[in-house]
Amino acid sequence: MHTKFIWVASSAILFSSQIAGIVGLPAQARRSSSPPYRNASLSVDARVRDLLTRMTLEEKARQLDFYDGDESLQPGLPKKSNRTPPGADVFSETRAEQLFGTLGAGAVHDVEPSAGLYNRMQRWLIGHNRLGIPALFIEEGLHGYSNGTVFPTPIGLGATFDPGLAHDTAASIAAEMRSTGAAMVLAPVLDLAREPRWGRVEENFGEDTFLTTRMGVSYVQGTQGDSLATDHTIVAEPKHFAGHGSPEGGSNTSPVHMGERELRSTMLPPFEAAFREGQAMATMAAYHDIDGIPITADSELLTTILRGEWGFRGFVLSDLGAIKRLETAHHVAGSPSDAVCMAVHAGVDMQFYDYPHDVFEHALIDCLHDGRLKQADLDRAVSAVLRVKFQLGLFEKPYVDEALAVKEHRSTEHLAVSLRSARESITLLKDANAVLPLSKSVRRIAVLGPNGAVARYGDYEEEKNGLHISIVDGIRKLLPEATVSFDEGVDIQKALAAARDAEVILLALGEKQGISGEGFDRTNLDLPGNQQELLEAAVGTGKPVVLVLENGRPLTIGWAAEHVPAIVEAWYPGEYGGQAIAETLFGDINPAGRLPVSFPRTIGQLPDFYSALSSRQHRYVDSDGKPLFPFGFGLSYTTFEYSAFTISAQPDGQDVLAKVTVRNTGTRSGDEIVQLYVRQEVSSVATPGRALKGFQRIHLDPNESREVELRVPQRVLAVWNRQHQWVTERGQYTAWIGGSSTATLSANFQLR
Repeated sequence: MHTKFIWVASSAILFSSQIAGIVGLPAQARRSSSPPYRNASLSVDARVRDLLTRMTLEEKARQLDFYDGDESLQPGLPKKSNRTPPGADVFSETRAEQLFGTLGAGAVHDVEPSAGLYNRMQRWLIGHNRLGIPALFIEEGLHGYSNGTVFPTPIGLGATFDPGLAHDTAASIAAEMRSTGAAMVLAPVLDLAREPRWGRVEENFGEDTFLTTRMGVSYVQGTQGDSLATDHTIVAEPKHFAGHGSPEGGSNTSPVHMGERELRSTMLPPFEAAFREGQAMATMAAYHDIDGIPITADSELLTTILRGEWGFRGFVLSDLGAIKRLETAHHVAGSPSDAVCMAVHAGVDMQFYDYPHDVFEHALIDCLHDGRLKQADLDRAVSAVLRVKFQLGLFEKPYVDEALAVKEHRSTEHLAVSLRSARESITLLKDANAVLPLSKSVRRIAVLGPNGAVARYGDYEEEKNGLHISIVDGIRKLLPEATVSFDEGVDIQKALAAARDAEVILLALGEKQGISGEGFDRTNLDLPGNQQELLEAAVGTGKPVVLVLENGRPLTIGWAAEHVPAIVEAWYPGEYGGQAIAETLFGDINPAGRLPVSFPRTIGQLPDFYSALSSRQHRYVDSDGKPLFPFGFGLSYTTFEYSAFTISAQPDGQDVLAKVTVRNTGTRSGDEIVQLYVRQEVSSVATPGRALKGFQRIHLDPNESREVELRVPQRVLAVWNRQHQWVTERGQYTAWIGGSSTATLSANFQLR
């Protein structure tokens, strides 16, 4: 770490005596003249331009640097410890001076969620840089912030097919974060989860472009609201830009193999919509390379497309260490300075713990002086960071109301959103002979398996947070008169003995953190450990068996699909997961989640996403290559009937209009997710056999009917043609509508 420094190059002292004198003045005196950048009535761009003209190279370089806030705390205190009381005076001015010196900070990360601590750090940082530039505090919050409300993982949220719920989830997380000073979240993840061996499937909304787009836009809008300059909104940072969800061999950060058309047609639309429609003000550049070009050095992606075509005005943050990988993994840079300046020139604006601060900041100045980096590139990056800080209102209101955090932290409203999300995400995969819902008159229940007595949250959350309601907890609370026994299943014979007197056996199986999550990729998708043996032994007892899965990716459960009468997929359902699962098993909740990813039969058929090009063939000698459970699939305790399907293109390029009547033909109220799929019959380039283009979640009482109307903007049907242009082509299209990607009710329409 370093204090303030004076950097000399070619005998030119970059700090003039005039600037050095200003640095020595008290902060209030330095700002008494109220320069234009402090005038809130001016436009953000005008304020950015004014501030930029006043900054030295060192100050500009500092705005692109990313700091670990824990390093400014008193030595010896546990990092991120719940034993540290909120607002405790743990900030050390001595350590802050060593860490930040007199140049402030572009961004600060890894700070204990405490409004009091944030205010002390921010006040010190503003008061100890001559221009009074506030720092941007950035934190993780993928499905819950620190020890706040714990929500289902994004893959579970994707299973709800409910963009409104994505909005409310994001808004809840944003409010909890902003109340403690954090003003940017490293979310949402808009990769497409098309490689299930990849451990980060759980962080995504699923495998489909359209579903990810609609959920992602709503998530961004919930995060950022109508204005960033509030006490409850923060900057959204869609990641990992772009194509990260299809790594070679399912191995995290490995190369991605696809051409420009596939990238443009499948991977980029969710990001484009997040930036253009959702107005997301940040993004994270991914680790990998595509066709040999590392993302952090890809000016076509980060400059030509992102800024040129889409008009992105926010800033690009490196993924943790991604700039350094240009030197150490991709080997396209020969030194740290080469890597830093290559990335900034390509369009990256801020490092994320890539290089030591002095190395990173000196590299920018070195490259500027020897011509490897243009002044325009540096100023673009600094302007992007400053623009976000101005939009957040940090120059006018840099501090937070410390009473607000008490109100927002795990509020009743936020907890209700978490419970609703858990309920909506649960997906019924099989229910032979109507085994489910179970009768509440059952009095002896055996829960077996490693996921039975623990709340599985997934990666980026600690299982000690929240209410951590397990399946056992949920059942015992719902059925207080029943005897609920539990055995983890390590000793299978012991587990079966515990279930000897049970009327029903619930198998709580799946994955845990360390098997699924970032850096936890797998070579197979079978139930881990001895879970398959436990499952087969339980079925062998002849008792009714229900399999409940909590996992972060689709699993190969072919044996279970054939032999187990009832299967429930719960993903990682958050702190209310056990309650929502119990309510579903015993009929208080009618499940309506739908699969956001396909379940393959074997890993040999991968990739297995449903919207493959129509030319894909599965001609295996030992399998038909069909998925075990297709995208969009999910059962209900009631049944739905579709009829009177019509679809037509409206005149003058207006939306394609689809109408269908849906009736609840069963005896229970329930939700149905109406899904519209489209195929272009003849096109200039190969297109998917069918692709989701519309969906709507509806609720129907028994025998209730409703006409559902879905509108498809014609631009959603566009293809990236051979001339490298987006074109909505004339001709015939086929559409299907129903409850999954295998819907059979069809109709045709023409675009003329």
